[in-house]
Amino acid sequence: MKATGIVRRIDELGRVVIPKEIRRTLRIREGDPLELFTDRDELMLKKYSPIASVERFAEGTARSLNEQSGYLAAILDTDTVLSVCGTGKKALAGKSVSDKVTQIMNARQSYLANRAEGGEIVPIAADGEYSATAQIIVPIVAGGDCLGAVVLLSGEEGAILGSDAVKLARLTADIIANQFE
Repeated sequence: MKATGIVRRIDELGRVVIPKEIRRTLRIREGDPLELFTDRDELMLKKYSPIASVERFAEGTARSLNEQSGYLAAILDTDTVLSVCGTGKKALAGKSVSDKVTQIMNARQSYLANRAEGGEIVPIAADGEYSATAQIIVPIVAGGDCLGAVVLLSGEEGAILGSDAVKLARLTADIIANQFE
């Protein structure tokens, strides 16, 4: 644990303000759920990720999606690439999600881009080095909340992801979302 040197008082309703700099660094936005942990005299806050609670399911899902599609498959929560399966997974595994992917998830719209057709390929990870030539990003939405996304990527030159791949990614996102409804 890293000390910040910041001290805050609890108000009469039991609230404490998390400084803007810390919220920005940890990508905590208004309305984000936080999980509380205690250990003796320490209180810890962690950004809650429902998908992370089913991490083994996400791993199996990414593996199945990779096997069925033949593409690099990833399951994301709103902040992190949780599970990746396929060629090039080391460039994405455990990385922070890029701002562009966050925008796509917040819009709750699927995103398809094929470089061979002039589409704009957006980086999946903020500091990832995977060079995709085609991609599908499908937000996982449950109860009106975006929990993350299902991603299919191809690095092959001239690759075009079509409607079958989109349907497979949407089906996967729906199955994951149904785990939370």
